[in-house]
Amino acid sequence: MTTRPCDAVLCDIDGVIRHWPAADALEQMNGLPRGALAAAAFAPARLLPAVTGEITDEQWRAAVAADLADTCGSHDRARAAVQAWSDLLPAVDQEVVTLLTAVREVASVALVSNATTRLERDLERQGLDHVADHVVNTARIGCAKPDPRVYRIAAERLGVAIDRCLFVDDTAANVLAARELGMNALHYRQVGDLRRTLSPLLRAGS
Repeated sequence: MTTRPCDAVLCDIDGVIRHWPAADALEQMNGLPRGALAAAAFAPARLLPAVTGEITDEQWRAAVAADLADTCGSHDRARAAVQAWSDLLPAVDQEVVTLLTAVREVASVALVSNATTRLERDLERQGLDHVADHVVNTARIGCAKPDPRVYRIAAERLGVAIDRCLFVDDTAANVLAARELGMNALHYRQVGDLRRTLSPLLRAGS
């Protein structure tokens, strides 16, 4: 049997496994300019407390609605827009899920996401709660990627040394931070990249 190139895969969720639809239509319906929801929700000062657990998902969404009230013309309309946005379901890349399922036959897998307190519920409703051995939700640990603590916590939960981990993320800064810690890392752009990167690991287990 070929020696395994790594003992664990740490994989981002959004932008790799899940892909969220555009909110253009619901923004137009609620009197918002295109991109207004994302601009309000993902502004660093608004997002960071939500993905480090300082506030709950519900508090974050309420704050986003408050931020948009003037633009929408009323608080009720802003709340309706945020509720419609919150009800969107992301598309799941089943090929990525299949690859991670195959990896679990030969190595450990953790999902590592800068997420709010809603993540676990979202994963369960789309049948993704059993894709990995562990889910590291930054809202539960008090720090977010690219903070080095996130990567160390994920590796520790899997019981794997840092230099035996492969980290996969679609954000360049998160990938760079993983490499600086000594992890092998893939800057994810398309599923073919992941398939090629995982190929040696899957061959080693066959």
